[in-house]
Amino acid sequence: MRIFGITIPDNKRIDVALAYVYGIGRPLAEYIIEEIKLDPAKRAKDLTPEEVNKIQLYVEKKYKVEGELRQLVKQNVHRLRDIKAYRGVRHMRRLPVRGQRTKTNSRTVRGNVRKTAGSGKRKVDLK
Repeated sequence: MRIFGITIPDNKRIDVALAYVYGIGRPLAEYIIEEIKLDPAKRAKDLTPEEVNKIQLYVEKKYKVEGELRQLVKQNVHRLRDIKAYRGVRHMRRLPVRGQRTKTNSRTVRGNVRKTAGSGKRKVDLK
């Protein structure tokens, strides 16, 4: 089954399966199911086409998801870069944006850079 161009896993409950869509997490998925009045214990493969259509129409009307949301986030980051805001500069330099320390713990952002020395002992060659 596909919703918003995303293949939803068949054997998962619909609240979990909906969370596979970018922009919908577990709490929002549970809220959507509650609003549409579907059984949350139902599996994704058991949904009828009408129920899938209901979910799709409700989400399209109320929320931005997938491509539209990704585009919005990209525009926001680009705007921060253009106005040279602190967060924009951090994005440009590919450094942590949300106040994390960089002396340690930013290897995933900077690349796995290890500039620390070893133990200081040299390995002695055995003859």
